[in-house]
Amino acid sequence: MTEPTGAAPNEPVEVLPLVVISKIFPARPSSIPEIREFVRSSLADSPLTEEGNREVTQTVFRALLTAAGPVGTIQISFRIFPEHVEIDVLHSHSGVPGDPPVRDAAGGTFAAWMGEVLKREGLTQQDVAKQLGVSVRTVSRWVGGETEPRMRDLRRLQERFGDLPLS
Repeated sequence: MTEPTGAAPNEPVEVLPLVVISKIFPARPSSIPEIREFVRSSLADSPLTEEGNREVTQTVFRALLTAAGPVGTIQISFRIFPEHVEIDVLHSHSGVPGDPPVRDAAGGTFAAWMGEVLKREGLTQQDVAKQLGVSVRTVSRWVGGETEPRMRDLRRLQERFGDLPLS
């Protein structure tokens, strides 16, 4: 075995315990509850305070909304050291045109919210479609609970109508 370049002979080497946790999720809104649980359980034994855990969770979701695209996956990786945590949020595109939409796994929560937004704002499905740059059929499917928005559409929905039912 050779000494690493630049290391002085007989100098102590500090070895830190490290836990690496990584998981890949579909880049869809229905993944958010599972992602939230993954973040919570991964950080349960971390050196972060409860406030730190909340900040990390919010950072992950901001990164999801910023980095997400219409299809593909989100990979969240934690490197947990004794005194700090490092996080990576990576987005990959599946490259498959026309990936099928994911069915609403939230039991219609988003559909109900979208219907309430239409009523509250006094908008038609056509109005919302025009504002978001999607088809009226897409908005109709969201309101009917047939599909859920892609992450890029979710980001626009949040910018236009405020907090979404993602918990």
